[in-house]
Amino acid sequence: MRRLSQFRRHRFASPLLLVAALIVLGTTYSVAATSTQTTQMSSATTTQIEEGKSIFARGCSSCHGLNAEGSSVAPSLIGVGAASVDFQVSTGRMPMADMSVQAMRKPPVYNEEEVAALAAYVASLAPGPAAIKNEDLNWERDGNAAEGGQLFRTNCAMCHNFAGQGGALTQGKYAPTLMGVEPRHIYEAMITGPQSMPVFSDKVITPAEKLSIIKWLKAAEKEPANGGASLGRVGPVTEGLLAWTLGIGALIGVAVWLASKAK
Repeated sequence: MRRLSQFRRHRFASPLLLVAALIVLGTTYSVAATSTQTTQMSSATTTQIEEGKSIFARGCSSCHGLNAEGSSVAPSLIGVGAASVDFQVSTGRMPMADMSVQAMRKPPVYNEEEVAALAAYVASLAPGPAAIKNEDLNWERDGNAAEGGQLFRTNCAMCHNFAGQGGALTQGKYAPTLMGVEPRHIYEAMITGPQSMPVFSDKVITPAEKLSIIKWLKAAEKEPANGGASLGRVGPVTEGLLAWTLGIGALIGVAVWLASKAK
């Protein structure tokens, strides 16, 4: 007790007690604020998931099942992740109005908030690739257009053609054009493999290489057609077809004209 009394009379006792009090107060506030923020985020996430579940029940369950377990006409969505949902729904491919060979790109049915809610619900069913935002992809800074062009020609050109203009596949399917596609949708397509497209994991094409591919596509998008009509930028195929058609047509016209003059 005597030592405690002497400590209380020490000239540094008051400042030390004040510092200790401030530390305790600051720590308590930080813990309380973090707990409140976590609770708010959890509540917001739960609300978003419930909204997404409602949207899913109205617009998706008739094909994919009430619990996204799939059916005879549509695959299971358990484990596909938010990225797959964001790609398919934001590009208007889903909901699929025409159950044909391939879902076509069209104006989206749902707005961004509804797409995010739907993606959150599907992501809550099982782990999968997370949705990507355009602002998270620093392709202009981190991408290498030259490397991206080489990677594209190696991994993508056989379907999308060497200029990214798209091309025909077997059984009525086709690889769509990549011109005018948002960077996040290009990235999401590579990590989810929609429809006939393979999945390019980070071990096959690293995240940095994916950014390089995006940069090359955006550079190709801006490239002017100095020769006039680009004809799909597929090189001599369409150019030869056009020249052959016009040439044969001209020759037939000349032959008909000469025949009429000979009579």
